[in-house]
Amino acid sequence: MFQSLAVRKAQGTQFIRDLRAAQPGGFRGKPLISDQTCAPNCRLCQEVCPSNAIELKADHADAVAIDLGRCVLCGDCAPVCPSQKLSFNNDVKLSATTRQGLVVTAARPHIDPVVMSAELHQRFGRSLKLRSVSAGGCNGCEMEVNALSNVNFDLGRYGIDIVASPRHADGLVLTGPISRNMMAALQICWEAIPEPKLVIAVGACAISGGVFADSEAIGREFLDKYPPSLYVPGCPVHPLTFISGVMDLLGIA
Repeated sequence: MFQSLAVRKAQGTQFIRDLRAAQPGGFRGKPLISDQTCAPNCRLCQEVCPSNAIELKADHADAVAIDLGRCVLCGDCAPVCPSQKLSFNNDVKLSATTRQGLVVTAARPHIDPVVMSAELHQRFGRSLKLRSVSAGGCNGCEMEVNALSNVNFDLGRYGIDIVASPRHADGLVLTGPISRNMMAALQICWEAIPEPKLVIAVGACAISGGVFADSEAIGREFLDKYPPSLYVPGCPVHPLTFISGVMDLLGIA
């Protein structure tokens, strides 16, 4: 028994008491772009990026832009940069309420903060039930969404739960690039959710198509008809990124 207690003490507690203050060690989060001048005609970061998340503007004072809606946070761009212009910190607060808000540059280093919706706060501030749909995802983001309910994060303490039926849901958590095979199922699920409802796009694939953006096997008309209320970037998304974004959107203190 004493050995078991010693192991338990050594492991510490897995429960994260303050989800807003938590900062995971070793997490590759928000990209940082320094004021260093790019080497002449250098496009190494753009060439190595697997999801075309980096835009270069030659002869422009703000030459490098990273779109977190496309970025898969692989970090391959940082070591190839001869000017050491790119790096990442461990900030998990990456969500935004607009698509453009996910683009960072040297002159615009911060992601647009999530704008609290007074309407959503009134309707769902104390209880939000979400139906998760993987529309061609790889199971990476889906596993992280499942982790929201585990002992570490316990998102249910704020009245936010993932439910099994769209009939019981207030909103849709969308993961995956939306393969054509899943278009009809996604639409059926959306129509089964009663009004009022919202869409949360989770992961680079859901936000932009990610590394599959140019594939003919995906069809993203759904997001043209139903723009997300919240964009949660990552590949996969960190649970704390999702949690901080949803809590900010609903105005949960």
